[in-house]
Amino acid sequence: MLLTNTSDVTGREILENLGLVKGSTIRAKHLGKDIQSFFRMIVGGELKEYSEMIEESRKIATALMVKDAENLGANAVVNIRFATSAVMQGAAEILVYGTAVKLK
Repeated sequence: MLLTNTSDVTGREILENLGLVKGSTIRAKHLGKDIQSFFRMIVGGELKEYSEMIEESRKIATALMVKDAENLGANAVVNIRFATSAVMQGAAEILVYGTAVKLK
């Protein structure tokens, strides 16, 4: 499955637009990681626990979007975008979406 954030694929022709596909997940870190991050906020620095959570969530959401595209018979997803929103303290939703297409 070819994934790109551009509207086309250089050197390839889009034969069919299959529509919007998406994947999302809501993730949270356990209390111990939350406490570590709280102390890191006080002294400053990267909140590694949350960086890891967001990266893991992006991978999961992307895999769900790819599965959605495969179910439509796509061989590529173009115009991919990511969105993140806080659901509650220590939990975030990651949404990834794009347009499923068939390439020549």
